[in-house]
Amino acid sequence: MVERSDRAPLLDWEEIPSAEKPGDEAPAASPAEERLSSPSNSRGTAGCSGFGWSSGPGGPTPLIRSEADGCSAPPATSSAPPAAPERALQPDEEEHLSASGTREVSLEDRMVKWEEKDQIVSVFVVTFNTRTGNMLEWCLPKDMDLEGVEFKAIASGSHRVSTDFIYFRKGCFFGLACFANMAVESTEERGARMKSVGILSPSYTLLYRYMSFLEHQVKLQLQSPGHYSPLEAFYEDKRALLPPSGEDVVTAFPANVWGAAINHSMHPEMKITHPAGCMSQFIRFFGEQIMVLWKLALLRRRILIFSPPPVGVVCYRVYCCCCLANISIPGVGVAVPEFRPFFYVNVADISALENELSYVACTTEKIFEEKKDLYDVYVDNQNVKTYRDGLKPLLRLSAADREKYRKLTEQRQMLLYSQEENSDCVSSEEDLFILFFLEQNNRIFQTLSEVAGSPDPTVTQDSVRAMGLDPHGDRLFLLHLLEIYGYDSLLVSEQLCCS
Repeated sequence: MVERSDRAPLLDWEEIPSAEKPGDEAPAASPAEERLSSPSNSRGTAGCSGFGWSSGPGGPTPLIRSEADGCSAPPATSSAPPAAPERALQPDEEEHLSASGTREVSLEDRMVKWEEKDQIVSVFVVTFNTRTGNMLEWCLPKDMDLEGVEFKAIASGSHRVSTDFIYFRKGCFFGLACFANMAVESTEERGARMKSVGILSPSYTLLYRYMSFLEHQVKLQLQSPGHYSPLEAFYEDKRALLPPSGEDVVTAFPANVWGAAINHSMHPEMKITHPAGCMSQFIRFFGEQIMVLWKLALLRRRILIFSPPPVGVVCYRVYCCCCLANISIPGVGVAVPEFRPFFYVNVADISALENELSYVACTTEKIFEEKKDLYDVYVDNQNVKTYRDGLKPLLRLSAADREKYRKLTEQRQMLLYSQEENSDCVSSEEDLFILFFLEQNNRIFQTLSEVAGSPDPTVTQDSVRAMGLDPHGDRLFLLHLLEIYGYDSLLVSEQLCCS
């Protein structure tokens, strides 16, 4: 829902994805909330290292290092206050509860406090000038380094679409910009006025909150250029006070708060305007190829997705690729490269991508396909390809891949049936998909850990099947996995290697 902010008189629009109507009584605990304590639903340890990097000295370093270096889905947040407890806990009582192991109340409080931290470091307007091309028209703060943002906020080829939105990375920050193209009777503007209004934040987990505001503001900028008062009020209301060291910057959900927050991602009003609302569309788009992307993501390969505008839906595909690589087993993945989401990139990002060991990004510029040293895997719409001979066998689906996809489809159908028959608006396709791959990844590494700790540390056909893999079709994938995740001490059955 959208409502006026009571904190800034000029802040006309603010995204408020509230789950409850004002004045409603707090509902009874739902089954989804009751199962938050279940290990199968604990995604906190999977981490979200890709959600943000600090702005401290030494370049972008993750503030919250995950065990898996993956990206869990950011939950749809709610501005509705939580149900008030029977009485407020005193500081000493809360401390006592924490010490005794009962953390639900304090975690919920911490989650709410975290949600309230607005971390907008810049707001800007970009325009297309018929003589000079893309240019930065206005920004706050005035001394913010926004060099190159004009080519992020208006993607190459955007003149072909009327509206779009773009997620991108600018240095240590993430951005969201909303673009609009309006026909005008102006010879100087060649019949079209194009602008984009955007924001920067240390994290992309909450950028979706301001999608409606940015969409509204870009329309205002097209109709009344130069009217910046709402944007000024927005910045004053939401700006982040970043410490010089970056130590207190909130860049992602604290891992131990996730359990208290996961239920926020299950509300029925969550829509595609939030990245967490796109997993089902992502899997339906790629079909069985999702299993190929899953393996490549788990192997931390450099994945570049090409698609002509609009860019927004492709940015969601970048996000979804990260969600395929979640692992929640402590200690697994600490030495592998981070699977960083770059979102939209253009030719100005080439030097940055050259130094990345692992990433997933999208582009509208076809020239990237020729830059074969920049990526391991190139995705052109639904066509996944690689020029690296060692990876080409991984593009073929194994029997186990097809079986996993069948199970995934079957679980989705059961969920949809349950929603239709029982009016189940709590269970979410997004949680189903993310947990499906999380459990699959955990199954692989749990089995590898058990083999490594056994008297005979040999990977056999039986242990490969226990991982949910095909001893024949997934042999190369398994060998890559052992090397990347540091299981070099494991022996591989001669029967498996020669099969």
